[in-house]
Amino acid sequence: MKWIYIAAGIALFFKMLVLPNPAFDLDELSVLAPIIEDTGVPNAVSGIIFRNRLYDTIFEVVVFTLAIMGARFLLADEQPSVTVHQFTDNPSIVLARLGATIAALIGIELAIRGHLSPGGGFAAGVAGGTAIGLIAITSSPQWMDEIYQRWHASRWEKVSVLVFLILAVLALLGIELPSGELGGLLSGGWIPLLNVLVAIKVALGSWAAILLFIRYRGLL
Repeated sequence: MKWIYIAAGIALFFKMLVLPNPAFDLDELSVLAPIIEDTGVPNAVSGIIFRNRLYDTIFEVVVFTLAIMGARFLLADEQPSVTVHQFTDNPSIVLARLGATIAALIGIELAIRGHLSPGGGFAAGVAGGTAIGLIAITSSPQWMDEIYQRWHASRWEKVSVLVFLILAVLALLGIELPSGELGGLLSGGWIPLLNVLVAIKVALGSWAAILLFIRYRGLL
């Protein structure tokens, strides 16, 4: 299975870097044209979320962070669950892990190219959280927690929030990166970076929530 995951990752890499970006005809999108021209990205939804209503998006990220902190606080005094419900049959394990691989690759794609096509940071984070959840229901809770601690996922979650807030404040102050060419991977100023940061935050926050519910509830 490891070689399948490696081959899928390589295929995704070449798909994103080698295949040309889609061409966009603004005449066919006359209603969205002003938003696309203002934000510099073809995905008008990403443009609205990370530019036109960035102030609201900041608080959405903060609310999600507070939700994870609240779950930790409310469950801190409870006793860990004795029984953890998981898949034990091999077909279910293989299918769940294959689904996790596909969800993870989709999450990476949505995070990197979410400003060019349907997707974006929040959708990418949900896909990443789904991949983690599928791994969690087929793996040892101790192993999942060990990986979480080894890679300092909690710290990276906090760093992603902090960097997101800093970049968002810079954008609100009018400090912009070059817009680049419309439809290019490096276009839209801060929007691609904000997409990636939100994806990291949502995925790692989902990981923390999954570990909490497995530890104290025995299931997702």
